[in-house]
Amino acid sequence: MTVRRQIALTIFITGALTALGVIVTVLIAFQRFERESTYYRADAFLTRVVNTYPDLFDMQQRRPDEFDGFLRSLVLFEPDTQIYILDAQGLVLACTGSVKPSAGLRVALPPVLKAVSPTPMPYVMGDDPERMAAPSGVRRDADVAVIAAKPLTRVVIRSNAPVAGYLYLVAHQSALPVGRLAAFRSSFALPALGMIAAVVTLATLLAAWVIAAITRPLRQLSQAVAAVSQDGLSAASLDQHLKALPADSQRDEFGQLSGGFRSMLATLRTQWGTLQRLDHFRREGVSNLSHDLRSPLTATTACLETLELRWGADPARHEDRQLLEVALRNARNAARLVQSLGDLAQLDEPEFKLNWQVLDTTEVLDDIALRFAARAAQQGTTLSTMLSADGVADGATEPAQPCFAKVDIELFERAIANLVDNALKFSRPGDRITLGAHCEAEQVHISISDSGAGIASADLPHLFDRYYQSRKGSHSVAPATGEGGKGLGLAIVKRIAELHGGDVRVSSVIGQGTRVTLSLPRVN
Repeated sequence: MTVRRQIALTIFITGALTALGVIVTVLIAFQRFERESTYYRADAFLTRVVNTYPDLFDMQQRRPDEFDGFLRSLVLFEPDTQIYILDAQGLVLACTGSVKPSAGLRVALPPVLKAVSPTPMPYVMGDDPERMAAPSGVRRDADVAVIAAKPLTRVVIRSNAPVAGYLYLVAHQSALPVGRLAAFRSSFALPALGMIAAVVTLATLLAAWVIAAITRPLRQLSQAVAAVSQDGLSAASLDQHLKALPADSQRDEFGQLSGGFRSMLATLRTQWGTLQRLDHFRREGVSNLSHDLRSPLTATTACLETLELRWGADPARHEDRQLLEVALRNARNAARLVQSLGDLAQLDEPEFKLNWQVLDTTEVLDDIALRFAARAAQQGTTLSTMLSADGVADGATEPAQPCFAKVDIELFERAIANLVDNALKFSRPGDRITLGAHCEAEQVHISISDSGAGIASADLPHLFDRYYQSRKGSHSVAPATGEGGKGLGLAIVKRIAELHGGDVRVSSVIGQGTRVTLSLPRVN
């Protein structure tokens, strides 16, 4: 998810939660206002009734049958209101309801005492005898309502007569009538919802503007970074993206970030240009040096070979021939090293082009095996090929199926030859070298495995490094593969694999042998 969407989603959720909170707060406030207004009206009504009829408790005691009708007349115009006469313990003695409460029904006294206390109260919630489940005292939330109460005393001469009972009023909360509901909608609900909708709309527009202002520089900077990643530091499109970035003169964080990015990019371009010049100078120098040394080394080798032929039949030149063999061997190694340096420099050239051809890689393996067969037989090593080096059990195709790949034939043959030459160089009499190939869905795997001494695990990560030679332990081998023993053979193999869009891997176990696998893209 992009930053713009994250910010938009955050603002939307925050706005929705805020609007929901405002609606809930308004509803709670409206409910509280309704209860408070109902309580104050009920309390004022009971005050008038008590002041008008101070002997209500005695009236109920004298004429209980007629008293209920009298109470109903008091609430004739208040259909949602019920009045009860309670004794001092909360027992219901009389009521205005059409349904008589069950005998022994009592209401909770703490709300009644709170309602009659001189301390002003916003409102009091108490029992509604008409909705109470049973006289057992088990009460539910639906059994309570807004109540008001006034103490009742008997008409006696004493001024400090005890409370004989209570005049108890229950205000039922009923649905608004149609007219009142319409008035509520027009006077409060619709304006409130309109105001909330206006606030949400305004906040949405403001949020959209803020999101666009914040994310535009980030998007432009991301496009510039993407241009560097895709086209490089010298891309022409990069300059256009840089012009779209915020100016360095801006004092905000985006201006500072853009300025830092431009400075970093300028430094990288300078360093990249320097590296390109140094790399070009290195490759050109190595190529020129290889070319200049090739002719004298060839002449030196030819002269040494001529002396070897002349002194070969002269017994008096035995010691001279030994020295001549050493000199000839070193001259040949030097010639191969110079040749390898020149070839590696050529492979590193950015302008180097491959001569692509589609062929069956197994045919090349057969040709390579024939080329090294005599040398392997002379060393006492068995050299063989198989079309599926891993077998069908590893997910390879049938052994008879050819494995086609798009390769440069000359480079591909050289890579395989280097690997076979390396395996022969460090094999012992009686060892076995196997050239194999198998196909997978997307790749062709060429493997050269041997049963030689193996390579130490510490040397495996460095085998493809240029000029690397291991000299640790008796089982270690130098990764020089027919290139004069100077660590260029596997480096050339790795570069050839990279040019073909593949890779090369090596695995080895001391005492069991080594396996090198060259993987290339498969062509169906």
